[in-house]
Amino acid sequence: MSKVGFVSLGCPKNLVDSEVMLGLLRQDGHEITANERDAEIIVVNTCGFIESAKQESIDSILEMAQLKVDGNCRKLIVAGCLVERYRAEILDQIPEVDAVVGTSQIPEIIHVCSESSPVPDLPHYDSREAYLYSESDPRVLTTPSYSAYLKIAEGCDHPCSFCVIPQMRGKFRSRSIESVVTEARNLASRGTKELNLIGQDTTMYGWDWGNNAGLAELIRSLGQVQGIEWIRVLYIYPNNVSDGFLEAVAKTPTACKYIDIPLQHASSNVLKRMKRGGNRHSLSKLMQRIRSIIPEVTIRTTMIVGFPGETEENMRELMDFVEETRFDRLGVFTYSDEEGSDAHELDGKLPEEVKQERRRKLMGLQAGISRDKNGRLVGKVVPVLVEGIAQESELFWQGRLPSQAPDIDGVVYLTDGVTEEVLPGEIRSVQITEAHDYDLVGTVLP
Repeated sequence: MSKVGFVSLGCPKNLVDSEVMLGLLRQDGHEITANERDAEIIVVNTCGFIESAKQESIDSILEMAQLKVDGNCRKLIVAGCLVERYRAEILDQIPEVDAVVGTSQIPEIIHVCSESSPVPDLPHYDSREAYLYSESDPRVLTTPSYSAYLKIAEGCDHPCSFCVIPQMRGKFRSRSIESVVTEARNLASRGTKELNLIGQDTTMYGWDWGNNAGLAELIRSLGQVQGIEWIRVLYIYPNNVSDGFLEAVAKTPTACKYIDIPLQHASSNVLKRMKRGGNRHSLSKLMQRIRSIIPEVTIRTTMIVGFPGETEENMRELMDFVEETRFDRLGVFTYSDEEGSDAHELDGKLPEEVKQERRRKLMGLQAGISRDKNGRLVGKVVPVLVEGIAQESELFWQGRLPSQAPDIDGVVYLTDGVTEEVLPGEIRSVQITEAHDYDLVGTVLP
């Protein structure tokens, strides 16, 4: 058997795919190495969502291809979303690539990495036959043991004009409640305390098998799993937010009072061209409904600026909406013109400098809102999941609040009270002493 190295790019959903492939390969007898220079087989699991992600994927493939010259690599495999968009181009234009594995072909990773089998020319699977992992599939967690992503569904049925995910991931399909809960128990037995539930649209969980209350039922079921202390739901679609789901979050003690709901815009004209529907009034009513049912909720959203046809008036409406709504967390993307998307055919494309300026304005507005909201935490004692040495400075440790999702939100820097009794993975009481735009500073209490 071979030493296999992995490069995993893109979103947490892609990361779970990588973890399953790692599990399958280790189960098959391969040795997993974190050092690509030692690897005899290298798998690059790519992202193909927007232009910057595609370029990062291509750069990583070419970097790993060089290890066929000055490393131990004998076989280079490209997997993931980029394969679903550019399968033939990858094989034709990067001759160092030995095989490609699409998002629907994850079990085939064993075959393409086999020393005894020739590299197959894998066909593109029909989305109705697409792979959906289950609790019985092995996983090698690449996140810290105390925190894991749990993919509850795959694919997407929404027609958003800027997005090509349905082309890469297929039709929406969700796992059974029993499958998800069993995996949660397995993770808890390995020391996992925090679960981040993911899918292209988690609010549609269960809809494909006729249960429109599936997500609420799942949250309540996961709330009974011993050892799991935080359950956070990501990627909520605004059109599908039910009171039942919100009440399940509000009433389940281990459910983080955190709503991650990408709205993308507030102008009805732009939302219509995005094929998402809604308007500033309907979105404001939704935010009010969320806050009324979950009074202590943290709301995170993302916006896209510079969409084709977006006018200065549309941008002002978006700015006014953000100032009025005062989101706790907000990320801003500039529109990426993706071939194959419906938006690619729209008129009214904006110059890059206009898109970047609009992003700067919106992020500047949000920085002030975030600073003010963080300032209200100074002096309060809050639960923090301790993570260990800070990524930004080895002088401090860091942790996260229930309202801070891993990698996308800020952190709490622990500048005092960290002793040999404080261990990564523990949830400790921390008194907040300083507030910044996105991060906090605190002291671990005895």
